[in-house]
Amino acid sequence: MDKPVAVILLNWNTPVHTANCIASLKQYCDGALFDIIVADNGSADDSLSTLKKQYPGLIYIDNQQNLGFAEGNNRALIYSIDNGYTYSLVMNTDTEVDSNLVSCLLRHMDSHPEVAAVQPAIYWMHDKTQIWNGEGKFNRFTGKTISDLSVPGASALNTFKKAEWVTGCCMLLRNSALAKSGLFNKQFFLYFEDVELSFRLRDSGFEVHYLPSCKMYHEAGVSAKVAAPKKEGTLSPVIHYYTSRNHIWILRRYGNPLLYPVYLVYNGFYYLALLGYLLLRRRTQKAGFLIKGLKEGVFTSKSLIWPLGSQKS
Repeated sequence: MDKPVAVILLNWNTPVHTANCIASLKQYCDGALFDIIVADNGSADDSLSTLKKQYPGLIYIDNQQNLGFAEGNNRALIYSIDNGYTYSLVMNTDTEVDSNLVSCLLRHMDSHPEVAAVQPAIYWMHDKTQIWNGEGKFNRFTGKTISDLSVPGASALNTFKKAEWVTGCCMLLRNSALAKSGLFNKQFFLYFEDVELSFRLRDSGFEVHYLPSCKMYHEAGVSAKVAAPKKEGTLSPVIHYYTSRNHIWILRRYGNPLLYPVYLVYNGFYYLALLGYLLLRRRTQKAGFLIKGLKEGVFTSKSLIWPLGSQKS
């Protein structure tokens, strides 16, 4: 494969955002470095044919159903690996660039063979002076995943940081590292799958980096709002299910067992407060999904979450 990077865009009922993302990549990034793969997760709005008409020269994968962020991207990652690309750039479709992001991330990876994944500084689309996601950290005492929202100063732009996790909103992945660690864990479906993959990459002996000199912009939450019922706000109720369940799964595998009582108190208080708020606002469907997520987070067998060899499917 002549081009080193496969840019992966997972579309689900967001053809306008996907098209805008593609347009920005084509305008600002060196097309000699990458091909674009659009994987469609069973969109019900004719997204695939719309995008094919607008951009006929891209690579398209029809997943035919909503496989979630994890497995939906895995289908494209498998294509990238099987077709000899050196790197895969996973990007959310509600993002845009205004500089040569691909070249910036690629230079860093080529210069640091110990790195399995790198992310740029991701700014808000509506306020391009503020960070949406920066250096990913994991507080092992509280079990909380954190993103440093500090706007990088001049000195920070000349270096990088070793992160504990990088976001699936935009991560350049080394395909040879994925062959060792495995792909996204499809059991996670949506949310925390990027944290889980980052931890596995680091467990496999690689580093993950945050590179603030590269930047992009993110609208955030577009797919989460697509199927949201108006009677319970703008966000889909299932978001509470996946975020609570998957967070607990992360704690069960990567947290310190000696700190489980701390996790219970710290996170238990948060989830009880959230549940109380939802019930007070009569968000009964969201409350139901939150309870379901908490139950499955605690009681799902680890052998079902991490079946042997499942991440290398």
